[in-house]
Amino acid sequence: MLIGDDKVQQEQQQTPLWTRQFIALTTCFFLLFLSLQMLLSSFPAYVKDEFHTGNIQASLVTSVFALAAIISRFATAALMQCVSRMKLLLAGLIVAAVTTALYSAASSFATLLSLRIGYGIGFGMASTILPTLVSRIIPLRRMGEGIGYFGLSTSLAMSIGPSIGLNVMKQAGFLQLTMIGLITSLVIFPVLWLSRAKREQAPVEQTKPIRQVVLPIASAKPEFNLRLLFPALLNVFLSITYSGLLSFLALFGDYVDIKQVGLFFMFNAVTIILVRPFSGRIFDRFGHAVVLIPAGLFVTASMAVLSITHAMPMLIVSALLYGVGFGAIQPTIQAWMLRISKPEQYGMANSMFYNSTDFGVALGAILLGAISTVTNYSVMYRYSAGVMAVFVLFGALQHFMATRRVKRSNDIVLGS
Repeated sequence: MLIGDDKVQQEQQQTPLWTRQFIALTTCFFLLFLSLQMLLSSFPAYVKDEFHTGNIQASLVTSVFALAAIISRFATAALMQCVSRMKLLLAGLIVAAVTTALYSAASSFATLLSLRIGYGIGFGMASTILPTLVSRIIPLRRMGEGIGYFGLSTSLAMSIGPSIGLNVMKQAGFLQLTMIGLITSLVIFPVLWLSRAKREQAPVEQTKPIRQVVLPIASAKPEFNLRLLFPALLNVFLSITYSGLLSFLALFGDYVDIKQVGLFFMFNAVTIILVRPFSGRIFDRFGHAVVLIPAGLFVTASMAVLSITHAMPMLIVSALLYGVGFGAIQPTIQAWMLRISKPEQYGMANSMFYNSTDFGVALGAILLGAISTVTNYSVMYRYSAGVMAVFVLFGALQHFMATRRVKRSNDIVLGS
């Protein structure tokens, strides 16, 4: 038995990670999130200027998108049981591209919100299927490393996208920004075609025998995994802080008179790139708590520094700290959720991960928007620091309780 396990582990370690499918799907995910992030950071400022709304109304363009994506992911997870994943993926990408093209034509705030809902539906479909396909071609023993590299695509997009969007918006305007977002979305289609030839075989080889794949749909439905709830909750806390950056950093820059506030995302990207590969390997070797607790402290410190920022040097320090924490936390939580799931639950795990991200973004946009309305943006970021302090506390308590359970189990085994 032990020899067999060693052999499986050795084969998993030797299985190549950087296949054509993995590279192409990771690139598609990067482009999908890049198109999203370029526009997401500029929407609140555009809405306030174009439709003369307040902070809470401006935050709705983020919230309704995120809520639509959440609902879409639940529907997509169910549809994947009976509809081709490729058809669903293409449909989602087409909806996302069409709504992006129509943003600048919106003549009213209500029309823009409707388009944001449509985009959320398309984005939710695509962002559920792509990570599910990827997670089923990553060797299980290299899940942390594989998800770390795959997640780097989203982190890079979340780091450079807002900076690009804010600069294009300032230099060229919203119409040109939507066109760039549309072109980015369209590039996904040829890249996706490059991955199609071999991708269909991967899930069967690494998960179920063929005879199991053809079982009736009802019996193949995966059971809900309650263990996913806690890491999803932690991801909500992290996403609330990110929502505060997406929705209000540009407005915060005006408040403290920092002209190039979009540089936050560029410096943030530097530390994300540096920390991502290491965090995945640390997770694979030592588990999630060793990564999450220190990384949570980095994000807490980042938000605290940002709340007292009045000049570019402090903004850069905050960005570097946030990149270390965010770049380590996101892939670790996703890999943790996949590790505690069965292969047939990977779709559910990925759906919960991205749903918790979008729920945190939606919740953060509303709550932090309300806080900034009655106080100011500096106080708002202090509340973000408090949210991450709760993240650290919850993570430490979970680790303590899990360690105690393991110790008790070992004591029982030794006593018997």
